[in-house]
Amino acid sequence: MVSSTQQSSRIRRRKAGKNGKRNKRERRAKGTPAFPIHVEEKKA
Repeated sequence: MVSSTQQSSRIRRRKAGKNGKRNKRERRAKGTPAFPIHVEEKKA
């Protein structure tokens, strides 16, 4: 039989991994935000 400490720590680890899963998935789906690359220099 597994000790209560081991059991609770496993449960804690499992729950920690699941926390924010939806947010993580949405952020992954959006990917890197669009930002300008090689913008022309403004010469004054």
